[in-house]
Amino acid sequence: MLATTFLGLLLITFLIGRIVPIDPVLAVVGDKASPQVYEKARIAMGLHLPLWKQFLIYIGNVVTGDFGTSVLTANPVIDDILRVFPATFELAITATIMGIVSGIPLGIFSAVKQGSFFDHVTRVIGLFGYSLPIFWLGLLALMFFYVRLDLLPGPGRVDLFYEGIVMPVTGILMIDSIIAGEWEIFRNAVYHLILPASLLGYYSMAYLSRMTRSFMIEQLRQEYILTARVKGVKEWKVIWGHALGNCAIPLITVIALSFGSLLEGSVLTETVFAWPGLGLYLTNSLLNADMNAVLGSTIVVGAIFLGVNLFSDVLYKVMDPRAR
Repeated sequence: MLATTFLGLLLITFLIGRIVPIDPVLAVVGDKASPQVYEKARIAMGLHLPLWKQFLIYIGNVVTGDFGTSVLTANPVIDDILRVFPATFELAITATIMGIVSGIPLGIFSAVKQGSFFDHVTRVIGLFGYSLPIFWLGLLALMFFYVRLDLLPGPGRVDLFYEGIVMPVTGILMIDSIIAGEWEIFRNAVYHLILPASLLGYYSMAYLSRMTRSFMIEQLRQEYILTARVKGVKEWKVIWGHALGNCAIPLITVIALSFGSLLEGSVLTETVFAWPGLGLYLTNSLLNADMNAVLGSTIVVGAIFLGVNLFSDVLYKVMDPRAR
């Protein structure tokens, strides 16, 4: 099933690359190239072959990590992706942690206090998280916390003064700055991370709190909860031990989906905050009609999403013997 889904992803990206009104040959040789140069480049790229042969070559290239060369940077696309992806991962994992720490407790208390004022407030907060455009919230956050109050730094991953000082080891700037012993750069990187991570964390919190609330309400209505209460089990143990314990397994899948969504949904956030990750790289590639970079980034994000779902399924079966 996973292989079929990935093959479908490759087919879609391949067809997009052939349907879009952008000539990949012209993108390489330029619009002033002679017909002879154009034809040689077309043959070298395999575009003279039937579509089914082109698709087989395309699959072989993707499997070996060959996404072509970026027109924008003149580098292999895979090298560009490996360079920018750690920034996106750093942002997504921080936002996911924020979403878990805030969203799951909110969902639990909202379920326990179902119908109360706290429950209504939590649901309204979650509704805003689903409804408000992320780029709009990002611009508001920059205007308020950066321009007006000057509490947090502006766009970018670090101040210009600190760029290029820390040599990339993992690609995650906070870890690399700790390895290099550059604590001032570490603090600056944390300050720059607060706004974009909080914004994505808010959307993650809205999703996780809503799903946690639904799972908990369903569990609190089960007979084993009533039995535990009749036996005199303490209420906190009923909620945090029995009910939440049975919610933990489906929550794993929800957290995995949330993390995957943050990886693919960080495009607008990275664009607003000039965060040098995969989302900003994809945006710049789209604006410059760099289809190799666009399709390569799409495939990587899709593959990660599939991998995260596979990991959650495996963990699901490990934690719950009934699912094996």
